[in-house]
Amino acid sequence: MAKVKSKVQKSKNSKKQPKKEAPTLSLQERLAQKRQATKARKEFMDLLTKSLSGALFLGFLLFLVAGIKAALPAVLGVLVMSFSYKYPRQALIAFIIYVPFGGTITYYIGNSPILQLAKDSFYIPAAIALWQICRKQKLPFIIPKQIKIPLFILLGSCFLTLVFINGGQQFNPPPAGLLEEPVKEFPIGLGILGLKVLLGYVSLITCIYYLIRNKQDFFLLSRLQIVLIIACCVLGLIQYLFLLTGICEGTRNLEGSALFKATLEARCYFGGSLVYSPSQGIIRLPGTFVAPWQWAWFLISSTFFAFATGFSDPSIFWRLISLGSMALIFVNAVISGQRIALGLVPTCFVMLLLLTGQIANLKRFIPIGVGLVMILGIAVVSNPVVVQERIDSFASRWNASPPQDFIIQQFEENLKDTDSPLGSGLGRATNSARALGKTKLVETYYPKLIYEIGIFGVLGFLALVTTLTFTAFTTYRSIKNRNFRSYAASMWVFILFISYNTYYYPLDVDPVSVYYWLGAGILFKLPVIDKQEKEDANPEKATNKKGLKIKF
Repeated sequence: MAKVKSKVQKSKNSKKQPKKEAPTLSLQERLAQKRQATKARKEFMDLLTKSLSGALFLGFLLFLVAGIKAALPAVLGVLVMSFSYKYPRQALIAFIIYVPFGGTITYYIGNSPILQLAKDSFYIPAAIALWQICRKQKLPFIIPKQIKIPLFILLGSCFLTLVFINGGQQFNPPPAGLLEEPVKEFPIGLGILGLKVLLGYVSLITCIYYLIRNKQDFFLLSRLQIVLIIACCVLGLIQYLFLLTGICEGTRNLEGSALFKATLEARCYFGGSLVYSPSQGIIRLPGTFVAPWQWAWFLISSTFFAFATGFSDPSIFWRLISLGSMALIFVNAVISGQRIALGLVPTCFVMLLLLTGQIANLKRFIPIGVGLVMILGIAVVSNPVVVQERIDSFASRWNASPPQDFIIQQFEENLKDTDSPLGSGLGRATNSARALGKTKLVETYYPKLIYEIGIFGVLGFLALVTTLTFTAFTTYRSIKNRNFRSYAASMWVFILFISYNTYYYPLDVDPVSVYYWLGAGILFKLPVIDKQEKEDANPEKATNKKGLKIKF
C-alpha cells in the first residue's frame, strides 16, 4: 500500500513540474540572428532589383515584337524563375498550390500555349537549385536508389529515339506528296517536349523528399492537399450551380453537333472548355482545369490523398475535414458528368479500404464510413434525377464501347503503325506538343508509349514503374508508426494503380503527372520521419541524421 501511495505521489509531482523554458539567447547569438536577417533582406532586395530590371527589359522587347500577350507572361516568368531558384523551398510549395488552379489562371491571364507550362517556372528552377545543393552536400539526388538503373536504361532508350527517329525526321524529312505543301514542324523540339512530358517530374520525388524535414512538414503538406481538394471541389460545385441556374449559358443554346462538343466559348468562370446541354442530357465540367477529363482525374487522384489523411492524421479535426473532402469528391464525380470519375472514385475508395487494411480498423472506419454514407445519402435523395442520369450515361457508354475492347484495339492499331523498334518519335502522340509538329491522338497510355518510343522504350518504362512500385511496397511495410504506415499504404496503392493503368493517359498531363511523383516522394520520406520520431523519444539511441540535414 505504501509503495502504491509513493508511486501516485511521484506521478502527481511529475505533473506539477514546470515545463522547461526555452533557453535565453546570449547577446552574441541575438546579434548573429540580426545580422542574418539583415543579410537575407539585402539578398531579397538585390534579387528583386536585378530580376525586375531584366524582366522589364525582356518584356519591353517582346511588347514591341508581339504585343502585351507575349510580354506579360515573359515578365512574370523571369520574376518567378529567379525567385524559385533562390528560394526553392517556397517555390515547391507554390508549385503544389498552383497545379490544381493552373487551368483557371491560364485563361484569366490569356489563352497562350506558353501558359500551359507556367507551373514549371516554379518547379524547374527549384529542382536545379536542389540538385546543386545535393552535389555540394554530397547527398543522393536520385531517390530511391533502386530506380537508378531502370531510369538510366529508359533514358538511354529515349535518347536513341530522340537522336535517330526525331533527328532523322528533322534532317531528312519525308517528301511532301504531289500538290502538297511540306509540313512545317520541329521534330527535335517535339522530342524534347515529349521527353519532358514523359519523365520531367521524376525529380519531384527528390524535391518532396527533401522538402519534408520532419513530422510537422509532413502534416503541413498532407493537410495542404486536403485544403486544395476542398477549394477545387467547392469551385466545381459553384460552377455546376451557375450552369444549372442559368448564370452561365454553357452550350444549351447551340445547335447541331455543337451541343455535344466541349468549347472554350462556353467557359463558366473557372477552368476551360465545357459542355452543358441539359436538353440532350450532356454535361462535361472542367472544374478548375483546362479540360473536363483532367478534372475527372483530379477527382480520382484526390480520393487517395483524402483517404490517406482521413485515416492517418492524428488530429480528429483533420480527419473530419478529410471526410468532408471525400464527400465533395463523390458529389463532384456525379455532377461533373465524367463517366470515368463516376466509375473510378468509388472503385478506388473500395480498393483503398481492402489493400490498406483500413476496413478492419473499425475504430476509424465506422465513423468515417457512416458519415460518408449519410452525406452521400442526403445528396442522392436531394438529386435523384441527376444521379440516375449519370448512372444511365455510364452504363450506355460501357455497353457501346467496353474499355477492354477499346484498349485491345488501341494496342493492335499502334503496334501496326509504329515505324521502328525505337518508335515513331518522342512527342508524336503527345497532345501538348502538337504546336511543334504533327501528332497522333492515342487515347490509351501504353499504346501511346509504343507508338512514341517503341517496344524497347515501353519495356524500360515498365521496368522503372515496376521497380518504383515494388520499392514503395517494401518501404511502406517497413514503417512501424501506425499513422505514417497508413498514409504510406495509400500512396503505394496510388502508385500501383497509376503505374499499370493504360485507360487514357493521365500520366501525361496535370494533375496525375505531378501527383504520381509527389505521392512517391512523400512515401519514401516517411520511414526517415518514423526513425526520427523514435530517436527523439530515445535520444541516447540516436544515430546519424545526415539525410535530414539538407538546407534549402
